Amino acid sequence: MVSASPTSPADPLRSLREAVSDRVRTTVDELGGSFQDIGPEVADLFDVAGTMLPGGKRLRASFAAAGWFALGGPDDLRRAPEIVLAGSGLELFQLAALVHDDLIDGSLTRRGLPAAHRQFSALHDERAMLDTGEHFGAAGAVLLGDLLLVAAAGELQHALDRLPESARTAGRQIVQRMMAEVTVGQYLDIYAQSAPWSADPALDLDRARRVIRSKSARYSVEHPLTLGAAMAGAAATELEAASRIGLPLGEAFQLRDDVLGVFGDPDVTGKPAGDDLREGKRTVLVTLAMTRADAAGVDLLRAALGNADLDAGTVAQVRELLTGTGALASVEELIGERTETALAAIDAAGYAEPARDRLRTLARAAISRSF
Repeated sequence: MVSASPTSPADPLRSLREAVSDRVRTTVDELGGSFQDIGPEVADLFDVAGTMLPGGKRLRASFAAAGWFALGGPDDLRRAPEIVLAGSGLELFQLAALVHDDLIDGSLTRRGLPAAHRQFSALHDERAMLDTGEHFGAAGAVLLGDLLLVAAAGELQHALDRLPESARTAGRQIVQRMMAEVTVGQYLDIYAQSAPWSADPALDLDRARRVIRSKSARYSVEHPLTLGAAMAGAAATELEAASRIGLPLGEAFQLRDDVLGVFGDPDVTGKPAGDDLREGKRTVLVTLAMTRADAAGVDLLRAALGNADLDAGTVAQVRELLTGTGALASVEELIGERTETALAAIDAAGYAEPARDRLRTLARAAISRSF
């Protein structure tokens, strides 16, 4: 049984986010409860999962709901349990991706708390267990991420099972593509971090753009938006219109994330300043600077990227380089261009009010991080 808060006519997206947050918590709690008979040890998995539930903005659930509303899905969540289930599934999938991503990148924190693998490592050390905390932490994070993927798939399947066959088929295709594409995009990301810099800067920039699209832009915005539209019965042409909105908006969203990864306030981002540099992220921002910097600047970037011990002073020097080469200004310009392309596509889609205005407002909020 899906519980949902009564919707607010003025802000059904807020009601949706609240209902999804409740559903995610319930799903994790119920899943943990179903394994109590195995023994007390497994509670660790669900305790760590529980630390990750607060703080998320429910962006993917919001875009799914926006697609649902745009294609005529009801605002009243009591009449739309399927969109709450879908939102829950998308957010659980996001949590799974974050657990695995933090492990791969060696991130120390997530949402202002230790990353999942660090929490498992701390448990190992507190209990004076055998082997190493690093290995135990990595293994625990892999398993927790897998468990959250199972939970996500279950929620999405429950959502799709409530739909007519045509909508169910379209929704299943989007979900399968999304899950596979994030995995492939993650591989492309680690490949990009490990590959030698190309003699042709255009090739490195092209790869950085492909990482954005495959790893983040589509699963953060495009796939949730088209999933919600498909669930509401969108035709093929309407799904194409939603994609024309979602892809450029998702690119703008990730480009903004890349800027925050170097210039963001840790109190807002929940991660240390310059963390993307320590993780060796070859973002569009960094790649542009690499193509424009002088020899000393190139040496600075090469030394900073992937340096886990990068100090605040060097982060400040890299920030100056990113600004001085014009890389930051170019990325800001690209964010604006991608956002305007998405907003124009919203207008061209012909959505009725108030769904059109809600989607435009959500789009702007996602890029400005004001939701």
